[in-house]
Amino acid sequence: MSRPSVSLASAAREYGRAGLYGLLTPQGNPTAEPEMRILLPTQSSLLCARLTSGAADLRRRLTEYFERLPAFVEQFDRIAFDAVGFACTGSSYGLDAEQERIALGEIETRKGYCVITAAAAVEQAFRALAIRAIALVSPYPPWLTEACRAHWVRRGLRVTMTLQLEPASPAQPIYAHTTPALLERLDGLDARGADAVLFTGTGMPSLRALQPLEAACGMPVLSCNLCLAWALAKVTGAARPGAESRLYGGWADRLAAS
Repeated sequence: MSRPSVSLASAAREYGRAGLYGLLTPQGNPTAEPEMRILLPTQSSLLCARLTSGAADLRRRLTEYFERLPAFVEQFDRIAFDAVGFACTGSSYGLDAEQERIALGEIETRKGYCVITAAAAVEQAFRALAIRAIALVSPYPPWLTEACRAHWVRRGLRVTMTLQLEPASPAQPIYAHTTPALLERLDGLDARGADAVLFTGTGMPSLRALQPLEAACGMPVLSCNLCLAWALAKVTGAARPGAESRLYGGWADRLAAS
């Protein structure tokens, strides 16, 4: 499918000349949007919509988020994005890779831009950094941590260890984590045999932990939001490594000011 080049499309924009991105994030997630605004390039614009479900069961909500993805994308009407990010890794764990590819391809054909799932962005990052083995850090409930681990094994990764974080709050088990508590929990993390550490999920705040942990471990430390921002920025040619991360940098000043 032929599309106008990013440079031609962006030149006519009032805002977003360095990239116009959409973001779909779960209804209760307070982390993905602020982290993506920090991570995405200066002079880019980010427009957000919520993935919603009335299901009480988390398993069903995650399924509904992907089943209703075409309708969620339609919330953006005719906005001509460079790319849209689907910031919910948990929805991908139960999907067949071909099933996901076909569903996203249908949206791209209809809308003229790609939709990149957070899980696909992480997989792209693994390939870019030649990562074959990971140490997994998860704030999920145990059943979802196991689904995550199994997903990466099916994708050909070796999971050398899994650190199951205790819930930070009964009311918000994923979203209530803080960087100091996270770094304390990760002190002395044994990542031997891994090529990278992955913080899974888009809801756990982790940006301030990435750089110090990467320096301490001597290997890439990735989060799902970091990988998704990198994959979106890559569409517009704005993804480069930096002091913050060997995958994708240039966001330290924005993080310090947040």
